[in-house]
Parts: sequence; structure tokens; C-alpha cells
Amino acid sequence: MSNITNYGIIGCGMMGHEHLRNIALLDGARVAGIFEPDARMAQTAQSIAPDAKLVTSVAALLEIAELDCILIASPNFRHVEQLEALAAQRPLPVLVEKPLFTDFEHAARIKAFAETYPAPVWVAMEYRYMPPIAAFLENAAQSTGGIKMLTIREHRFPFLEKVGDWNRFNRYSGGTFVEKCCHFFDLMRLTLGAEPVRVMASGGQDANHLDERYNGEQPDILDNGYVIVDFDNGSRAMLELCMFAEGARYQEEVSAVGPLGKIEAFVPGPGRFWPDHLGAPPVPQLVVSPRDPKGPVERDIPVDPALLEAGDHNGSTFYQHQKFLEVVRGERAQPEVSFHDGKMAVLMGMAAQISLAEHRVVAMSEMLA
Repeated sequence: MSNITNYGIIGCGMMGHEHLRNIALLDGARVAGIFEPDARMAQTAQSIAPDAKLVTSVAALLEIAELDCILIASPNFRHVEQLEALAAQRPLPVLVEKPLFTDFEHAARIKAFAETYPAPVWVAMEYRYMPPIAAFLENAAQSTGGIKMLTIREHRFPFLEKVGDWNRFNRYSGGTFVEKCCHFFDLMRLTLGAEPVRVMASGGQDANHLDERYNGEQPDILDNGYVIVDFDNGSRAMLELCMFAEGARYQEEVSAVGPLGKIEAFVPGPGRFWPDHLGAPPVPQLVVSPRDPKGPVERDIPVDPALLEAGDHNGSTFYQHQKFLEVVRGERAQPEVSFHDGKMAVLMGMAAQISLAEHRVVAMSEMLA
């Protein structure tokens, strides 16, 4: 391997462009090749990474000799087939965007892939690496004395427009609890250090996309909901999602409570959506509230402006790539976000979708059978 780590990119739409901008900020990394079938998105990608070679297929991308790793940032429903294409042609280390898969029928294919793929697979869970969330994770156990209750609230803007409008339909996205919320189910498992036992969900499509039609079909994605998860260590977690609340000061609010106190992380949304007339966007915060002595302690967790400019995820995409490159370069033994982590996040989201549709509690043993 040369001193430069060469990426190949599969899928370079909105999220792919964010990856390109962040890879450009990394030391010793470049994008050598891009497969993006949409002409407009490919043109934008080329403007961000002018030295990258544009190709017309995954197979052609994998023929670029100098590639050291692959990033998959294609529409959700393409991930499984593209992972299988890597396995068949050239099994390079891969960073695959969430969700890992979108259809429960793909579980057997995913299992077969995981058992035979000889290179590292890192599942992209950017929210772990947002600086305020990272600070929350670092301090949660000590601040709470052992977490008993975890709450994650995301109040945000509606789904953005994607190429071909694939994210408007459950059959392509996996459903909102899979597409959008697998990040949060991953955070639950990571924060609590435990595995989910039961999932109960309620939600609906009450404000967004109701007047949209695509080939005569109305979108069927949720725009709000609650999910409650019981874990095998006796702790519990709740997700509150609302995708018509972009007027809020913070987009994510994460809180954990235990016998010693409470800790909270407050994360603003993308700065490009913050109205200019309100001045500077909010700064992320960490708040620790002990029971004794009482009195919240607030700490700002600022994010490098260059990283904020490079994407919509509070710098997390950059930090994720830094760690992924350590795996590619042999400096880190295993991906920090494993294939199993990615699978469990999807299965929790699928359990929530089933709970909502069937009005019942779903045991995770059903999903893992």
C-alpha cells in the first residue's frame, strides 16, 4: 500500500458528497474512483473530487488497481447486492452506510456474507462520533452511577429529496424506524452496553409528504413516532422522533439517568438550515445534573468550523473516516462499528416497524430466530 489511501465510492448522492468533502480533509487519503449513475450527482461529485475517475459500474470501479478501500453510500436497498459484488470480485475493506439492509428476507444473505467476507466491514454510524455525543458516552456511566433510563429525542426537518425519491417508500428505505432511526438504536446498545429484549412502537405519517405522488403513489414513510426498548440488563430506552419540528433549537437531545444523576447532550441540526436572522447557530452542549449536590453543570462542546462546513453531522463523518482509515492501514485491529452492530440496529428498527403495524410488543427473539 502506498502512503496515500485510495477510496472507491459506490453511490455519490447527497451523503456521498458529504463523504467526499470529509475525505478531502483527511491526511493521506484521496478518492480514486466513483460510480454514480445519476449524471447530476456525478457532476457534483467530480467538482468535489476532480482527480477521481468516474466509471459506469461497480465492476469497473473495482478494476481500478490502486484502490485500498470502498465506501458504499448508495440508496439503502442497494447495499446488500453491492456488498455481494465486492465479495465476488474484490473483497476490499469497506465502509458501508447505514442501514446495512432493508428487507428481513435479506437476513440470510447478510449472514452468509458476514461469515465469508475476508476483509473488514465498518458500518457507518455517524452519530457515535458527533463531539457532544462522544462526550456524553465518555461521561455517562460516571455521571449516572449506572444508567437506568435512556431517552433519545430527534426533532428535525422532513426527509430531503434524494435521487429517484427512493427515501419516500418503505420498500426502498426499510421504513423510517430503519432508515432514520438505526443510528439511535445503535446508540442505545452502545450507551447501555446491553442487548434489546422487547420493542414497542407507536407512530404515524401525520404532516409530511401527504400531497406528494410518485407515479401516482403516495409516500408511506412515517414522520413521527415513539419506540420503547427493554434491555437484558434491566435498563430501558425510549426514542421520540418528529420530522416536522425543524423550528427547534436543538435537533437531538439525549439524556441518561441513574441513581447518582442525569447527563444530557444537546446537538443542533445542520448549520445551513439555521435562519440568518437568529444569528450564530447554537453550540452543542453537555449538561451534567447530579442529585447531590444539586445543580446542573453546563459545558459547551464546539465543533471545528471546517468540519461543520463539510457536512450535516457535526463533524462526525470526518472522525468516523479517521478511525476507518486506521483499520484500512492496519493500525486498528477491528472496526469500531461491527457488522453485528449494523445488523442489530436494523433488526431493532424492523421490530419497531412490526410493532407499529401489528399493534403489539415484539420480542427480539423473533427477529433473531
